Amino acid sequence: MGKKKLRPFSGQQNVSILSNFYPTFFIVKRISSNKDTFHGVSPFLVENSISDTIGEVKFIKKLRSGDLLVEVVSSKQSQQILKLKSMFTIPVSVSPHETLNTSKGVITCGELLNVPLDEITEKLKSQGVSHVRRITIRRDGQLLNTKHLILTFSSHVLPEYVKAGYMRLSVRPYIPNPLRCLKCQRFCHSQTSCRGTLACSRCAEVGFESTGCTAKEKCVNCKGDHTSFSRNCLEWKLEKEVVATKVKNKISYPEARKIVVSKAPTAGTSYASVAQKKSKKTNPPDIPIESNYLGKTATVPQSPHSISEQVVLLPSTSLVVENAPIPICDDASTSQDLTGFKTVTKKKKPRNNPNLQMLNKMNFIQKALSFGRPRLYRFRILPLGRSLHLFNQKMH
Repeated sequence: MGKKKLRPFSGQQNVSILSNFYPTFFIVKRISSNKDTFHGVSPFLVENSISDTIGEVKFIKKLRSGDLLVEVVSSKQSQQILKLKSMFTIPVSVSPHETLNTSKGVITCGELLNVPLDEITEKLKSQGVSHVRRITIRRDGQLLNTKHLILTFSSHVLPEYVKAGYMRLSVRPYIPNPLRCLKCQRFCHSQTSCRGTLACSRCAEVGFESTGCTAKEKCVNCKGDHTSFSRNCLEWKLEKEVVATKVKNKISYPEARKIVVSKAPTAGTSYASVAQKKSKKTNPPDIPIESNYLGKTATVPQSPHSISEQVVLLPSTSLVVENAPIPICDDASTSQDLTGFKTVTKKKKPRNNPNLQMLNKMNFIQKALSFGRPRLYRFRILPLGRSLHLFNQKMH
């Protein structure tokens, strides 16, 4: 029998550790004394030159600077593209991209708390780890080490786990804090590429730094009563969500920002106010129902859940008006002789009166409409019996 194969634990996948890692993204620059770029170069010439040299690549994209971003599909192409010196008559230089060929992940291990970072980097170098940094926290003015480590891998694909000796440690995506300029205090760019004016990070005043500032706190971004570097800032929280969406979905920053902004609620509105508006229902006006036989009109209230209600009055019936005074017989006040009165013990069941049936069913439909039952009730006259029937139809 062969050697028993080790199975992963329940809920885990058997994913191999990074072993064959190589640069995937490369920058192709044009060498020119006049600082020429690829803005005026034919795209057919560029594609044919790269395909003839290293084969078909995954994609080629021209950047805003005029340089080309090329993504290869194999380690062989990764080695061949570095040897590219010209595209027909255009001299070029090729170098790996500085940030796209790496990825960062976080591991947590209490056993590595007292292990030097250089030793951890050396032991994990065979698994594609190029740099290790420990996360620290500040308490009572002192920096304290934690058991969380940020690993930088030499691949744009993040492994699911690494092995530190006998321990298997899961790797989580590292979500950095939003990039904030230390000059103008705005987000999404650094101080080296800033084109804005100097602003104080404490009071948001323009023209001086925050060193020694004692003015009232004010944020440059959201105009709130806090400093520009406060994590209670609404703009900081929004940028943090954009960065998290970008890292988790592996998309560009503009795409991630578009997704987050589309989910953010509109200023001045809330879920409670929208729900309250939807819950308000106006009572529709009553529908007058005319009888072609009697020349009279009856009013039936309309339910919010019903579509239409129609009452048909037969020629042999008369209109029943609620709250109408009942006429009293003229002989009702005279005394009557009750000597021969006998109590009825076995009374025969009276025949069904069509007029009484119609009255009962009209009362039933009015009660149903007053309670707002979500069904549609109508009256229909059968051709043979000429009697009033009630049927219901489910609303679709």
